[in-house]
Amino acid sequence: MSTGSFLMLFGKLKSKPVAFASTLVVCLFLILAVAAPLIAPFDPIASSWSVIRKAPNSIHWFGTDEIGRDILSRIIWGARASLSAGFISVLISLAIGFPLGLIAGFVGGVLDTVISRVTDALLACPFLILAIALASFMGPSLMNAMISIGISASPIFIRLTRGQVIDVMAQDYIEAAVAIGSTPLKIAISHVVPNITTPIIVQASLTIAAAVIAEASLSFLGLGQQPPSPSWGSMLNTAKDYLETAPWMAVFPGACIFLLVVCFNLMGDGLREILDPKLN
Repeated sequence: MSTGSFLMLFGKLKSKPVAFASTLVVCLFLILAVAAPLIAPFDPIASSWSVIRKAPNSIHWFGTDEIGRDILSRIIWGARASLSAGFISVLISLAIGFPLGLIAGFVGGVLDTVISRVTDALLACPFLILAIALASFMGPSLMNAMISIGISASPIFIRLTRGQVIDVMAQDYIEAAVAIGSTPLKIAISHVVPNITTPIIVQASLTIAAAVIAEASLSFLGLGQQPPSPSWGSMLNTAKDYLETAPWMAVFPGACIFLLVVCFNLMGDGLREILDPKLN
């Protein structure tokens, strides 16, 4: 997407106040993640036994955890893990799902049948359960969690891409391209791919939200980001033992997960309304 197209899309998004506000919140989280070393007030892994489980105050705005680490700093650094998992997992899903869906819809025949049946088998297993199984097999780490989430989400993009390709291939301009002697490769690159990118972009924005939840779930189970590196999911895992004595340990990371996921979903809905000509 060119800079001009991006600015035009951003301008259209302003006509959707909820989606626009959600996009700004997502951008805020991105800024926090990228500039974490400059923004975080404390070292996220530095402990202090003199401030164990301190309630939010003027020094530690979000309070401290069970070993005296600043929760605000850990949330800011934890945004890196959540957003990295969201974006990288979706890129992995696209790298797997888009070409396979394109091949299945464009070539058809036995290849389409094989890809479709494997996709159906993967879709029969719940997304999060499959991600947990893969992460358990590969071992606990943030990278393995992202790969597991990416593989688990790829069937969604295979099916979506295949359906969009089949729909485009039935259009009159494809028949016209064949009639003037265009090669299959040229038809795929010049006519099919540009006309299926819109729903893929929308689905990607929605899948990022699911990936953020999946990463938090894997970290909560000890299969994602490993301590002492901060992650919202692992922070919730620790906070579950202190819900009565230090509820702020769970409230703030939980609120960040909720806010980020809701904003990604609302932004995706806004993009769908803007980019889908059937809704305009």
